[in-house]
Amino acid sequence: MSPSGEQFVLRAAGYRATVTEVGAALRTLTHDGRALVRNFAEDEVRPVYSGAVLAPWPNRIADGRYPHGETVLQLPLTEPERATALHGLVCWAAWRPVGHSRSSLKLEHTLWPTPGYPFRLRLVTTYERTEAGLTVSVSAENTLTGVAPYGCSIHPYLVGGAGRVNDWTLRLPASRVLDVDPHRLLPTGQREVAGSPFDFRDGHPIGPLKVDHAFGGVEFGAGTTAEAVVLAADGHGVRLRWDSMCPWVQVHTADRPEPVLDRTGLAVEPMTCPPDAFNSGRDVVRLAPGATHVVRWRLAAV
Repeated sequence: MSPSGEQFVLRAAGYRATVTEVGAALRTLTHDGRALVRNFAEDEVRPVYSGAVLAPWPNRIADGRYPHGETVLQLPLTEPERATALHGLVCWAAWRPVGHSRSSLKLEHTLWPTPGYPFRLRLVTTYERTEAGLTVSVSAENTLTGVAPYGCSIHPYLVGGAGRVNDWTLRLPASRVLDVDPHRLLPTGQREVAGSPFDFRDGHPIGPLKVDHAFGGVEFGAGTTAEAVVLAADGHGVRLRWDSMCPWVQVHTADRPEPVLDRTGLAVEPMTCPPDAFNSGRDVVRLAPGATHVVRWRLAAV
């Protein structure tokens, strides 16, 4: 059996996607044979969170600790080299298929209470293929008493076309960037992108710039959606569109020691909250008992 579990294939209008049982992850996405995300092999352990669903928080929690009411909760340190809890609790969980057709897939996972996250969530990830691209949605329902802190994102590595990140152009409608501690990648403040190398609002080549930052001040256009676009020199590329539930977006140029991973995809992760939000409280969803939170993204060829 594949280390990423059962494989679910979706096809429609020239698009083909493969989603995995483990992490409800997007393993491959192509349009007319052209890769839109950096894929990984069926017999490979998923590298660096490629395509995974991130919940019940995206990004990092400093020291894995956060306050909740009168207590402080402690999560496992899943990024021990930085002493952080990274990307939630469901990246390596098995998701159960509850609906699958040629063009759609629904996967469900129950997140049971743990000492660091004593809440029970019913999580549902849905993939739908249409002529407009691949839509991904994640819903979370709080099925216990008590208000649960919550956030989510997805983790695709977008591929503009031939070459590497250095050869592509990024357009990102975000006016602020979080400065980070270079050792732990935790936020230390924020600033305007104007006049900095991080100003991608009008689109410009990424070049050798190293990015592993969260961006805010996202401009949402008509229909309360925003989009990032990654283009190759020939004008082809990929766009990622999301709704106003995600006012933050993490961008990472995938600087890695492994040649097969180093700058071969651009991670673009629209998030409901910024890094370390369980401590700052910024934009954390407070999920009341019985309440459901839903967020959507769409990937499409350019």
